[in-house]
Amino acid sequence: MQRTAQCHCGALRVTAVGEPEWVNACHCKACQRRTGTVLHVGSYFPETAVEITGVSKAYARPADSGYEIRFHFCPDCGSNVYWKASRFPDHWGVAVGAFADPMFPAPSFSVWQESKHPWLSLSDALPQFVQGRIGAPLGRRDPD
Repeated sequence: MQRTAQCHCGALRVTAVGEPEWVNACHCKACQRRTGTVLHVGSYFPETAVEITGVSKAYARPADSGYEIRFHFCPDCGSNVYWKASRFPDHWGVAVGAFADPMFPAPSFSVWQESKHPWLSLSDALPQFVQGRIGAPLGRRDPD
C-alpha cells in the first residue's frame, strides 16, 4: 500500500509505503493552535517507508512531553504536512488530514484529554490518556 499526503497547493508531498506503525489523536493546546481545529490526528511511519518531495519550511518547539518537535509546512500555502519528533528519531509523523483519505486507519489512542473539548465524543473503547501516553488510560488502573 502506498499513500500520498500533500499540502493544500500540492507543492509539498509525503509518500508513505505500508501501514502506519501507529495513529494517535492529540488534544493539547499547542496542536489545537497549530491545526486551527480542536484536535490533531497524526500517523507515524518508519523513516525508511517515507519519501518527501518539495520544499518545506520548519518550525521547532518543545512538545508538552519535553521532547523537541520540528513541524514542516509548505512555504507557499502554509499547510503543515509532516514533522520529526526527537522522541521518535527513526519515524516521520504525517498529518492524517493531509492524506485526505476517509479510509485511513483510525487512531489507536488519544492523548492530552485534559484539553479535550467537552462536546467532542470519542469511543469508550479508545484508550485515552490525561496527558501523554504514560501510565494507564483514563478510567483504568495501572497494571499490577
